[in-house]
Amino acid sequence: MTPAHAENRAMRRLRAGVIAAALTGASVLLSGCGEENPANANASTEAPAVVARPVQVMTVVYRPREAEKSFVGVVRARREIDLAFRVGGKVVQRLVEVGERVEPGQVVARLDREDLKLELESARAELAAATANLSQTSAEDTRYRSLTAKGAASSADLDRKSLAKEEAVGRLERAKRSLELAENRLSYSDLAADAAGVVVATSAEPGQVVSSGQTIVRIARLDEKEAVVSLPETALADARSAGATVTLWADPGRRIPARLRELSPQADVNSRTYPARFTLEGVDDTVALGMTATVTLQPKGQQAVARLPLSALVDRGHGPQMFVVDPASRTLVARPVEVAAYTGDSVLIASGLMAGDDVVTLGVQTLLPGQKVRTAKAVAPTDVAERSPEGAPRYAARPAAATAVAERRP
Repeated sequence: MTPAHAENRAMRRLRAGVIAAALTGASVLLSGCGEENPANANASTEAPAVVARPVQVMTVVYRPREAEKSFVGVVRARREIDLAFRVGGKVVQRLVEVGERVEPGQVVARLDREDLKLELESARAELAAATANLSQTSAEDTRYRSLTAKGAASSADLDRKSLAKEEAVGRLERAKRSLELAENRLSYSDLAADAAGVVVATSAEPGQVVSSGQTIVRIARLDEKEAVVSLPETALADARSAGATVTLWADPGRRIPARLRELSPQADVNSRTYPARFTLEGVDDTVALGMTATVTLQPKGQQAVARLPLSALVDRGHGPQMFVVDPASRTLVARPVEVAAYTGDSVLIASGLMAGDDVVTLGVQTLLPGQKVRTAKAVAPTDVAERSPEGAPRYAARPAAATAVAERRP
């Protein structure tokens, strides 16, 4: 064998060894890949975890379809009396001040009595003169009747004496009436209250000369009290038919039954509102005149409805539905609902929901019945932001539009 042949044979043996080693490594590798890893097997058979979707909810509350209407007014007495003298004169005393209580017959003011006393004395003198004149004419009439019967006097003289006597009778009657008027005028110098009440205004001071009928004191009677409010024309029908209650700013927890007593048939020229008076029933002295009162009109016989956002309603060909969160399983339940009416931004639900249910208000088009959720209460735009102990707001109300965008975001 030549050296060249020996070298070629050695190279062939080296190649065969390399190929055999490569095949052996590949078979080992393939056998390792074919073995099952217990950890990987457990991971492949385990079910994926269910993630609860966050949703915004609102609690269902049934209220009358027509909301209550409130109007602010003031407590007034039903009857306010302006006391005035029935005669003119100079005021010498005013015995009451604003806020004082008065009783029936109590004197509240006095006039100067001197002129009235002189009038009374004059009337008495006139009565005495009329009485004396009647006595004289009566005696002459009796005498002339006797003379006429004897033929010593004519019938004409008897007629004159009879007429004089009749005139004296009339004069005496007139004098008596004048005396009564003078006595009354003297009694009118004392101004007395006609009923129990409280003084709410005074219009004269001692030393002032007043005329007959000029207001001196205004007294409000306390037997009946009313709440006086001004109503817009849209509330007139409710005022006539709805029930009314009154709350006081000084005692907000107390609700006083009230009834409409008077409603003006004509609007006020300046405010274009209608003054109304509601009688307060069963009130005591704790309800003072002038207190700020809120009259609340409660419509009667109204259908109870739940007012919810329009975004909570969904219709997939089976009628209007809403998604309610089951409190036990925290999953969604589709409830058919009966719609009473639609408004600009809300829907009124007549039935299908129960009071206290949590209804999803946003993103309902992407939800499915049975889906697991976690809830967050809807925040009304008018809610006051919660504040930290330092007084700074901890969070603000989230706008509904922003919440809707966030809900639709995948």
